[in-house]
Amino acid sequence: MPLTLYFHPLSSFCHKVLIALYEYGIDVEKRIIDLSDEADRAELRSLWPIGKFPVIRDHDRQRDVPESSVIIEYLDHFHGGRQRLIPGDWDSALEVRLWDRFFDLHVQGPLQQIVADRLHGTHADLAPQRTALLTAYHLLEQHMASRIWAAGADFSLADCAATPALFYASTLVAFPDDHRHLGAYFERLVQRPSVQRVIAEAKPYFAWYPFAEAIPQRFR
Repeated sequence: MPLTLYFHPLSSFCHKVLIALYEYGIDVEKRIIDLSDEADRAELRSLWPIGKFPVIRDHDRQRDVPESSVIIEYLDHFHGGRQRLIPGDWDSALEVRLWDRFFDLHVQGPLQQIVADRLHGTHADLAPQRTALLTAYHLLEQHMASRIWAAGADFSLADCAATPALFYASTLVAFPDDHRHLGAYFERLVQRPSVQRVIAEAKPYFAWYPFAEAIPQRFR
């Protein structure tokens, strides 16, 4: 296959890229990287010295592309075909990129700090991170009151970012009961065939998620 994805099925940022791949209908070779394995770590660092997944190797162009947002931009440009996750119109594309960054920085950021705390047993004061998630939820509740998808009429890069961010964040800090627009948006996301495929592929690995007990039964 012309593309190889270096990833892990439990990783939220890998989920983001997988959703895009499935939306595009792109066939890709999948190489699971076990970060506890020295050889796997070395292989990943040979592609991206930072040593983080996901990374995509484009064999035809002899290029390795790291970072989830950049990978999706790359796929959209070279492999998107008729299905585009980033609009051609500059203003619309800017909106998509804004909400992509919102989910990566203001939802993924706090949730990963909370997960890392449990993984490493540091028992830090995580009240600021939980407050940050609630702040993000409140903003999204207002934002989603007048729209179907995060950045416009069509499913986009922003929704690829939203899905794993909200999936994992909701296991740490539940959506408030009165946030019906946020809840409805999340339901639209998880009904997407690309998302259902990603969740199904992640199921065998959910037991290793530090908050596995908080994953709703319907996803396990």
